[in-house]
Amino acid sequence: MRRLWQDLADLVFPADCAGCGEPRAELCGRCRAALDGRRARRVRPDPAPGGLPVVHAAAPYQDAVRAVLLAHKERGALGLAAPLGTALAGAAGAAGAARGGAGGGGGEGGGAPTLLVPLPSTPRSTRARGHDPTRRVALAAARVLRGSGVPARVVPVLRQRRAVADQSGLNSRQRKANLKGALEVNARAVRLFGPGARVIIVDDLLTTGSSLAEAARALSADAGVRRISAAVIAAPAEAFEVNRN
Repeated sequence: MRRLWQDLADLVFPADCAGCGEPRAELCGRCRAALDGRRARRVRPDPAPGGLPVVHAAAPYQDAVRAVLLAHKERGALGLAAPLGTALAGAAGAAGAARGGAGGGGGEGGGAPTLLVPLPSTPRSTRARGHDPTRRVALAAARVLRGSGVPARVVPVLRQRRAVADQSGLNSRQRKANLKGALEVNARAVRLFGPGARVIIVDDLLTTGSSLAEAARALSADAGVRRISAAVIAAPAEAFEVNRN
């Protein structure tokens, strides 16, 4: 009910831009352009955890992009799911193109489905926020991809098999230990991963990469998935490989 009243209030009294604060615009044109996904690039944390798949990000995690992500995730600005989905679709398209698949204009297995696997939110955080931000944005990204001719769908098959500690404040080694063996694939969902399916793990933000590496491990071990890549909306600027040259 609280979320419903918030949505109604946003319709009657449009909020300032979530990215830069421009008045009377939920997302101004400049901030929307920062999330168009066209500048998606490969990213990799340093150090990178073992088993981390190739990751593409739509934008650096800074300024307006950071503000929009936080507004959607922590403040329940659900209308931002659409532009964030556009950004994630750009990253997923870049990931597919790098593998000769989704968004790549053909290539091996051009008609195979693209499966977006969102990293699961903990039940506790979902209850606290009133929504699952990663899943919501993944659904928006799948709609964008289908609109461009890519047969994409969201398959939320990952679940936590044990409790994990809050990741904030943990370094890369601690995060890896915290997440080791924490995820599993729902046994009833294994059949979704047919031959030729392109599996892209999706999340909002790349930090140390430990969550993505654990998700890839679970998909490989539990469902036999071999073609795995990852896409995120944002990553630290220093993680963009183009900036290391």
